[in-house]
Amino acid sequence: MKKHGQNDKRHRISAVAPGSIGDELGLEPGDLLLSIDGEEVEDIFDYDYLTDSESFVMLVEKADGEEWELEIESGGEDLGLTFENGLMSEYRSCRNKCIFCFIDQMPPGMRDTLYFKDDDSRLSFLQGNYVTLTNMSERDIDRIIRFHLAPINISVHTMDPALRCKMLNNRFAGEALKKIDRLYEAGTEMNGQIVLCKGINDGAELESTIEKLAAYAPCMQSVSVVPVGLTKYRDGLYPLEGFTKEDACAVIDTIERWQKKLYAECGLHFVHASDEWYILAERPMPEAERYDGYIQLENGVGMLRLLDDEVRDALAGGGADGQVPAQADGPEELTLITGVLAEPYLKRLADDIMAAWPQKTVRVCAIRNDFFGERITVSGLITGRDLIAQLKARQESGERLGTRILLPAAMFKNGEDVFLDDITLSQAEDALRIRADIVGSDGYALVGAILDRSRAAKKTAEHGAYEPADSKTAAYGGTGCEGTEREDRI
Repeated sequence: MKKHGQNDKRHRISAVAPGSIGDELGLEPGDLLLSIDGEEVEDIFDYDYLTDSESFVMLVEKADGEEWELEIESGGEDLGLTFENGLMSEYRSCRNKCIFCFIDQMPPGMRDTLYFKDDDSRLSFLQGNYVTLTNMSERDIDRIIRFHLAPINISVHTMDPALRCKMLNNRFAGEALKKIDRLYEAGTEMNGQIVLCKGINDGAELESTIEKLAAYAPCMQSVSVVPVGLTKYRDGLYPLEGFTKEDACAVIDTIERWQKKLYAECGLHFVHASDEWYILAERPMPEAERYDGYIQLENGVGMLRLLDDEVRDALAGGGADGQVPAQADGPEELTLITGVLAEPYLKRLADDIMAAWPQKTVRVCAIRNDFFGERITVSGLITGRDLIAQLKARQESGERLGTRILLPAAMFKNGEDVFLDDITLSQAEDALRIRADIVGSDGYALVGAILDRSRAAKKTAEHGAYEPADSKTAAYGGTGCEGTEREDRI
């Protein structure tokens, strides 16, 4: 942190909570925060660190240019201030040119935010994003350690420095791995991610990477292994191919062998295969205990197992008060929309729900991804135009969709009812002449939306309020591709 001086960073206050300390001090929207205890505030972590004390001095510039020096005795209580930029700093973009980058595989003409490649360690802590460490300075590492920011989620991919330089197309990518050592020495909790590319970092290289990362346990809490996502827009990009069933079986065998070894040694299964591997291999999902508390859920690890368990618990009367109605609201036919990947699992759950509540007829409809290409099979990357075109074709062929369709929240821009291609929920409803409800990310929300139409409508209207901030999780929506505005796999 720099001392307050001529080239200060000034942070504009956008809101002051009524009755808060900031309100009592007379602070108002539009006021500028100049410094705290004479030190410049670089970002939200500086602000939180400097205000988390019994007393401090805050310098503020009012709208008329007058500077107020406020001696504040907060006892560490929040001041109730919101700033125009939530991070209080510009987002750091990615400096790499990864051979597997999903953003490089997107067509032109989409909204600008979808092309922004973030690689900001602060978002790793705030939102769970994965970062490569390549644009982090030693000072950044110092701040993580000083502020006790954890966990830090790291896109590792390989522990071979030369190969990492090749995969990230960054000559500093191998050297950046040394920063893991500093975080480990400081006791900083970490999670790792390996995007597996066939013939590049799989096989013996995957074995080596797992072995080297395991040396950081338990500070390194977990490592997920996810297959590279490939769209049809790969002209001029590094040649990559998809994995086969045989490949998936080999990956799972490697991971499960390491799980047994590491669980015996340190009580953690540590390395986890994303759900796609089990689906591709046509193997059953692991039991819940193998997921170590679903620590890698946002990376598509264990979503279908958790969804299955939650639906079955809901059918048995489980869940918090109000999550699941005690009875269905009457006879109805409806259609649950999903991606190709999860369709078989959703059909089995729909059968179980109908067996418990025969008055509900639940069909499952998988939407093929024509926009990105058929190799993209997750719900979260389905566009509005694909949804409309394929459901219209079904309607024209005489297929019944029922009174409404249920759409996983992961299909939508966070907190809004907008698909990836900027088609809105209401536009889809108008085109299809059917009501559409947005469904939350867990099995209880799914069962509740099926049983109670009014509840589903209310949750749709509240979309964003009941989803986690910057949500990347939806058990039949998913997570995954590094760098996208919304990272969806399952």
